[in-house]
Amino acid sequence: MEISVASVALSIAIAIVSWWVWRTLNWVWFKPKMLESYLRRQGLVGTSYTLLVGDMKKSLSMLIEAKSKPIKLTDDITPRVLPYPFKMLKTHGRTFFTWMGTIPFITIVDAELIKEVLNNVYDFPKPHTFPLARLIATGVANYDGDKWAKHRRIINPAFNVEKIKNMVPAFHQSCSEVVRECDKLVSNKGSPYEVDVWPWLVNMTGDVISRTAFGSSYKEGQRIFELQAELAELVMLAFRKASFPGYNYLPTKHNRRMKETSREIQVILRGIINKRLKGREAGEEPKDDLLGILLESSIGQEKGNGLSIEEVIEECKMFYFAGQETTSVLLVWTMVLLSQHQDWQVRAREEVKQVFGDKEPDKEGLNQLKVMTMILYEVLRLYPPVVQLLRATEKEMKLGDLTLPAGVQINLPIMLVQRDIELWGNDAAEFKPERFKDGLLKATKNQVSFFAFAWGPRICIGQTFALLEVKMAMALILQRFSFELSPNYVHAPYEAMTIHPQFGAPVILKKL
Repeated sequence: MEISVASVALSIAIAIVSWWVWRTLNWVWFKPKMLESYLRRQGLVGTSYTLLVGDMKKSLSMLIEAKSKPIKLTDDITPRVLPYPFKMLKTHGRTFFTWMGTIPFITIVDAELIKEVLNNVYDFPKPHTFPLARLIATGVANYDGDKWAKHRRIINPAFNVEKIKNMVPAFHQSCSEVVRECDKLVSNKGSPYEVDVWPWLVNMTGDVISRTAFGSSYKEGQRIFELQAELAELVMLAFRKASFPGYNYLPTKHNRRMKETSREIQVILRGIINKRLKGREAGEEPKDDLLGILLESSIGQEKGNGLSIEEVIEECKMFYFAGQETTSVLLVWTMVLLSQHQDWQVRAREEVKQVFGDKEPDKEGLNQLKVMTMILYEVLRLYPPVVQLLRATEKEMKLGDLTLPAGVQINLPIMLVQRDIELWGNDAAEFKPERFKDGLLKATKNQVSFFAFAWGPRICIGQTFALLEVKMAMALILQRFSFELSPNYVHAPYEAMTIHPQFGAPVILKKL
């Protein structure tokens, strides 16, 4: 009997080990090789699968090398920001696959295929293969299916045109405070004066999102912005080290700091929310800002129509990050490019003076800034804050003439597409705002060749908010200063979730 029990136990142990070995081998070798064979039979070209790491080591090595060297202002920034995809595009053509660990990434530059992917949000959902990114935020931008549709429906009212117009005074308050500080600094130090505008712009856009979305001052939200900036850097570093399997689960100093930072953000946001909830219990009128709308929706949670408090916190994290990060990035590259192209700076200033004179910019006038709109579209084309979008397949899907298996990811490289010569002409890398003189549709020839704010049903909910905020900031700056790049400026754009200036953005400000 003892022998029988021992034999059964041994057989079970062998079966468990065999199952585990098979699952592991299937994950690290058999499944990737089957997917690779499947893709090659479709006529796709790409790199050969390398056990576990795929192309991550090569990609990381190229990123480190690119980041170590600044470039000239006239150089194409793509080889510095996206060195590996750029190289693959040159060697493998406009549709190719590479490997992110064990997962094949199909990169697509074809505008029609991109349109198909972005239009079919249920067939090509967002991937969830990098859970650390959720530490920064989840929220509507990262949800899929019915959950995405529900959150989008609840949040939409906060970003309708009328609500955003009512936010213009808050835009003006935040932007004018920063511009006045610059004015005072230049007056005290003497004009012209050199200043790194990057941290100023980060602070300003942080203040705007606090006032308009959460009704709090920048001082209350300042720690959140600092922590989210740190967390974004930590997540990017972790992403680059993910070529070592299991690294992100080790109790390293780096990994512990990520979790500590995420917890601190949660605590601060919960405090802001609890303060609002206590006010509501005390009979205060609900505030008509994003947080107010989210909290009002939480009342319907029992019926399944609203958001839980945890979901409200995640949406707050998303808008704290996205609302501040992308807008500050658009502003800094606008100032860099207008410093480089003084003729367009003059045109933009003349338009601002014509519309507002020396008066405060208002919502009606901001919508009349056609030259400014052209400039901002061109900055977004050349320096899209987010350089690529990812989608996934959860079942076999048709895409154009391709049949894609479940388990692949689709990379839509915004920067490569928006600088593509076939789509934009031989001057695709040049700053030419006149491309947009007749509007976005005509400039793109009705193709999906410009999607800095994404495209289709999942187009960025905050794009009108961001553009109006940037117009306000630039109008106030142009009314008071002319600016040019400092001799100390070093051109070194790099990806830190969005495209940052690696060494800041020192400019010479001159009072008008």
